[in-house]
Amino acid sequence: MHSLLTLLCGSLVGFSLGLIGGGGSILAVPLLIYVVGIRNPHVAIGTSALAVGVNALANLHGHWRRGNVKWACAATFAGAGVVGAFAGSSIGKLVDGQKLLILFAMVMLAVGVAMLRPRASGGDPEVRLNSRIAVRLLVVGFVAGAISGFFGIGGGFLIVPGIMLGSGMTVLNAIGSSLLSVAAFGLTTAANYARSGLIDWRIAFEFVGGGVLGGLIGVGLATRLGSHKRTLSVLFAVVIFAVAVYMLVRSLRGA
Repeated sequence: MHSLLTLLCGSLVGFSLGLIGGGGSILAVPLLIYVVGIRNPHVAIGTSALAVGVNALANLHGHWRRGNVKWACAATFAGAGVVGAFAGSSIGKLVDGQKLLILFAMVMLAVGVAMLRPRASGGDPEVRLNSRIAVRLLVVGFVAGAISGFFGIGGGFLIVPGIMLGSGMTVLNAIGSSLLSVAAFGLTTAANYARSGLIDWRIAFEFVGGGVLGGLIGVGLATRLGSHKRTLSVLFAVVIFAVAVYMLVRSLRGA
């Protein structure tokens, strides 16, 4: 039953990553703590970072096959973000676990608000990397990576609009391209936490297995349910708000 719960939780995260390019990964830490039963918040963050990073790689392949990834822009953003993710995760390990959960819940509220905001539908489908775009991507990428590393989250809610802001690409290209950064940030954070023994490897592999399956379904439905993605984003946002409030109540009682 424990393994089944882990697989189901991983499937939900992977499904969201594949379908709407983020949102669900922010649920990985609370799912691991309150459903799977990991008691140490730092272990939950390290395990979540590994699972989200691997799941993003699986979903990246699906978007790459569909031609949705702008590799030059994606690699520039991810390269700067890896430096930020290492710095952020190093600081995160030093913060008290209970206080980290309170901060995490507040970030979840911000993610929910970001998901409720409509994404611009325009953009240049033929965008090419140049020096001006590269500078913007490097700056925004570092900031997004630092936040992602500190909280051990995928950061898709920052990466997708960040890549669009830096490059001017379309939202579909940004979703596909963002997964390279989600993977890079997650695996960088996981490696940093693994150095401190803060990953439950068995749960991570089970979570990844569920996430890969959920991601395949999400990517497959991404085009078919394109007209309903706004509704799905709103539903995910409502779930995120509810979980954030629950985390705040639990964490403040335990603080």
